[in-house]
Amino acid sequence: MTGLGVRNLRSAVTAVCAALAMTCSAVGAVEVPLVDGVLWTKSTEEIKRAYLVGLNNVIQVETAYHADNPSPDESSFAPRVARGMKGQTLTSVLEALDKWYAAHPDQLRRPVIETIWFEMVLPALPKTK
Repeated sequence: MTGLGVRNLRSAVTAVCAALAMTCSAVGAVEVPLVDGVLWTKSTEEIKRAYLVGLNNVIQVETAYHADNPSPDESSFAPRVARGMKGQTLTSVLEALDKWYAAHPDQLRRPVIETIWFEMVLPALPKTK
């Protein structure tokens, strides 16, 4: 991506974030549920896929935003998720989450993002000393 393309992307991301901030403050955070195992297990496959696509888009936007100015700390969220989820597909993540919540019914209050992080991303990363 050229410098001009990254600047345009940054401008677009800034505009979207500003619009979302205005919308979210008017709507109120109470209306945006934390997606946990309870909500996950009650959701249709289509809803689950939409959640995972949205999460993937956030990671891609953050990665693109920092492309020209990468964080000196490669242990930040987006690069670690990208490395830890390498080789995964939408279907494989969805199925892994379904299996995990089915095997751990006592942990349905655990947020899906936390489950992805601790059960998929971290175990796939190389161990640090």
